[in-house]
Amino acid sequence: MTVAYLENISFLIVDDNAFMRQIVKRILSTMGSKKIQEAEDGADALKLLRIFSPDIIITDWVMDPIDGIEMTRMIRTANDSKNPFVPIIMLTAHSELTRIIEARDSGINEIVIKPVSVKALFSRVQMVIERPRNYVKVGNYFGPDRRRKQVEVRDGEKRKSTLPDQMGNGGELSQDDVNALMGAEGKARGTDVGTS
Repeated sequence: MTVAYLENISFLIVDDNAFMRQIVKRILSTMGSKKIQEAEDGADALKLLRIFSPDIIITDWVMDPIDGIEMTRMIRTANDSKNPFVPIIMLTAHSELTRIIEARDSGINEIVIKPVSVKALFSRVQMVIERPRNYVKVGNYFGPDRRRKQVEVRDGEKRKSTLPDQMGNGGELSQDDVNALMGAEGKARGTDVGTS
């Protein structure tokens, strides 16, 4: 990874915890980002998005008055949304399968399980930059195609898989399980960043 990898990429960090915003900002700065805005919750983020158009949004889940899921749905489907295609990465401590599916189905592009590491965040940022998903509209859903992997079904027909092969213990998913559910292929190509 070069220090300037994210030099021309702008970010919006949305989290009600100032310390977490600073951690994420420091990680992004280490990767070369110079264009970083912050919002304390989904409502502040939606206001900021009227005047700032980030290339990537990194958001927490649990915030008041508007949480990360509701904010994502509004960005994706509101008539006045400036950029419904903006990649959104969710940072969350909620790793239960039902929560991950809810986040995916809201239009989240990628998910990083807290505590966040440099390696995990960088791989998801790299994924949305280097392997962007197509966007689809199906029923009430608009967002990134939730299916990336092809699996064999009867008579050689192919369909895309959306569930990990194995589930985490006690309903909790590991970052690898989450990556599989989101359709990622583990580590992003050719970059090793170490952890924090």
